Amino acid sequence: MPHLVVSISGHGFGHVAQTAPILNVLHQMMPQLRLTICSAVPFAHLRSRIKAPFELLHSEGDIGMAMSSAVDVRIEDSRAAYRAFHADWEARVAGEARLLRELGAGMVLSNVGYLPLAGAQRAGIPNIALCSLNWFDIYRHYCGDDAIAAQIHGCYANADAFLRITPGMAMEHLPNLVPTAPIAAVGHNRRDELNRHLGLSKQEKLVLVSLGGIASRLPIERWPRIGGVRWLVQQNWQVEHPDAITIESLPMNFSDLLASSDALICKPGYGSFVEAACSGTPVLYVSRADWPETAILAGWLQQRSLCREVSRDALEQGSFVGELKEICDAIRPKPVIPEGAGQAADWIAERLQRQLQ
Repeated sequence: MPHLVVSISGHGFGHVAQTAPILNVLHQMMPQLRLTICSAVPFAHLRSRIKAPFELLHSEGDIGMAMSSAVDVRIEDSRAAYRAFHADWEARVAGEARLLRELGAGMVLSNVGYLPLAGAQRAGIPNIALCSLNWFDIYRHYCGDDAIAAQIHGCYANADAFLRITPGMAMEHLPNLVPTAPIAAVGHNRRDELNRHLGLSKQEKLVLVSLGGIASRLPIERWPRIGGVRWLVQQNWQVEHPDAITIESLPMNFSDLLASSDALICKPGYGSFVEAACSGTPVLYVSRADWPETAILAGWLQQRSLCREVSRDALEQGSFVGELKEICDAIRPKPVIPEGAGQAADWIAERLQRQLQ
């Protein structure tokens, strides 16, 4: 059975949210498929999302962008990091090719680091990119169209395919695009169980607050108390608010919590937006106009779900009661059906099967 080496960017958890459902379907189709995950994402989070057995190799396949918060890009620090990363580019690619040969990789799937793609291309190993964005477009937006951008573009353009997930950036400059439907892990609505566990009435509202894996937090201590509203927050934020409940104290996974909540408060991000739309959960999101993917994600969500955008100041001060009440009280549209994982898994499995012939 071929060995699939999967590189997953550690720039937020959205890359895991896109990749894990595909790997889970592949495992059902090809139970003996060997998986090695190369990523800087913590093992516990990968394990919570990926149901297939895998080996983990800590690796930085991409830089992403340096961030000072979940929504603030450190442009000059990012520019310097890219210059350092590309200063010895040929040696870096040769090292990656050597690693992939040593692993015995039969195929490389990358979301969406470009170094693993370059290494696979150097080693003559089939390679596929997968994502709703790519670092060429992101880098060029913040740092300009230069020699580094050209090297990044070449890695993506020379891949066997770029599986562009919906909703995604246009990527018209890539000749190898294979569009796929939305991808999401959809949880179960276990609200009655959650109400019993917390001793809540059916009239009370549960609002999940998440920033998608970037090391940052919201100043929830500043938020006023809203009658009948509880906030679900992660434990390491150490929130001191009388209505805050830590996610880790609850007997269910994140996907089930999302499907059981009355609303999600988040930044614009693929995993948050698409999983909420597929769970039928309304979204309140902070404005992030400078991020190139925002307009595409927000436009898609606005057409298919209940959502409202609020200013950063409103989110930090908790002055969004009207918007929150509006989306919580409105009739929810029909949830989006995520068919992309099956489409991508079929596409990948067909090419893996060719190696067995």
